[in-house]
Amino acid sequence: MEPVAPGMKKEETQPTGSDGDGEQQPNKSQSKQADRQSEPAEPSHADEHPERTVPVQTKGDSAGSDPALLEKKVEEMTLEEKPAELTLEAIAASIKEGKAKNIIVMTGAGISTAAGIPDFRSPGTGLYDQLGSYNLPSPTSVFELDYFMEHPEPFFHLTKQLWPASLKPTVAHYFIKLLHDKGLLLRCFTQNIDTLDHVAGLPADKIVEAHGTFATSHCLKCQEQYSQDWVKEKVHSDELPVCEKENCGGVVKPDVVFFGERLPSRFFSMVDEDLPICDLLIVMGTSLKVQPFASIVNRVTCQKLYINLEDPRHQMDFLSLMMGLSSEPDNSKEVFLQDTCDDGCQKLANLLGWRDQLRKMFKDEHKILEDKLAKATSSAIKGKVSKIQASSGKVPGNLDGAKSQQEDKKLKKTPDSSHAKKCTPKRDAIKGKVSKTQASSGKVPGNLDGAKSKQEDKKLKETPDSSGAKKCTPKRDDGKGAKRDG
Repeated sequence: MEPVAPGMKKEETQPTGSDGDGEQQPNKSQSKQADRQSEPAEPSHADEHPERTVPVQTKGDSAGSDPALLEKKVEEMTLEEKPAELTLEAIAASIKEGKAKNIIVMTGAGISTAAGIPDFRSPGTGLYDQLGSYNLPSPTSVFELDYFMEHPEPFFHLTKQLWPASLKPTVAHYFIKLLHDKGLLLRCFTQNIDTLDHVAGLPADKIVEAHGTFATSHCLKCQEQYSQDWVKEKVHSDELPVCEKENCGGVVKPDVVFFGERLPSRFFSMVDEDLPICDLLIVMGTSLKVQPFASIVNRVTCQKLYINLEDPRHQMDFLSLMMGLSSEPDNSKEVFLQDTCDDGCQKLANLLGWRDQLRKMFKDEHKILEDKLAKATSSAIKGKVSKIQASSGKVPGNLDGAKSQQEDKKLKKTPDSSHAKKCTPKRDAIKGKVSKTQASSGKVPGNLDGAKSKQEDKKLKETPDSSGAKKCTPKRDDGKGAKRDG
């Protein structure tokens, strides 16, 4: 059987010399001559635009039975007749023209690395590599419930890395917020548990936290619920969060999804509701290695934009292949932008004309967060110091900065000037008493105002008083005269 030409149906190819009913066909020269006579003559443009020549299968054309000739003609087809590759500019154009107005964004750990939170899998710097000192059976054991029940410490060490003292969203987080503000964001599906989507101001109903959240926590023993602030304070104090309910003492675990646990029901309901109407999918900062989150990309037929340092489309696992999901990228509907999430979002914002808006939002929101953090930190420190001072009965020191603390330290070492003033009346009283004594005895009072004067007073005591010597002279003269007269 002869090969079938691309784009042709199998039944269109017939053996040379007969038609489908077995009727004898004219030879090649007769066929060509008949075609010339039956068709109107048209000016030929093949020489002017040879690249636009398209192979046409006509009845009796021997090309249909010549594989080499067919292959040659297919190679001559122009790019205009093949699906064009999608570009970032085309994605931006579809947004500006209103063709993409139900945008779904999928995010992973890579969106938060610019905030100072490491990702999981980067060699040397990833969170899994930082847990080497705990001698885990495998890096992912930190997210296994059975291991956590026996050894919760590695998880809370990792939690501290995911929960820096000051969390500030990235440019990519604010780009998603900008999509929402413009009424273009249908939903943000995220694998992250750092809550930065909330901090950026994205409404809770627009966020689907596929792998759970730190917003709430529960005791694994009695199911008592605890707030994010309570757990966060324990974690940053290097304390194990233990249930405070009487006679319990169970470990308090944030409501994040561990391996083997079922994803939140909201994830599945939003997938079923949102995917049918999605007209643009943006995937950022994820390698798409974790199911069922990764399977979302194969359940939509719209245009897709991937922003990542590595192409995630070749990361389809065995489960995806078993489900019949393709791992071959379709460049006519997909764009891979090899870049950081922040830089990729800035490039798209520039094409959309949103550059200044994104920069202003990033700057203004960070200033608000920094002011809030400064006030919260100051209040927390004052509160702790007040408790300590109240329990010890001491007056709180100055809390307004390192300079004031140094001044307080100097004041402790240097005699208090106010104390010296308080002592002045006592010294004046002593001087008054000495003056009276000296006056009654005919002596001049000594100087009490400094070390030098004290030394002079000492010399006066050791050296015979000249006035005293003068007073003794008359007696000696009298004695001598009396002796001589006698």
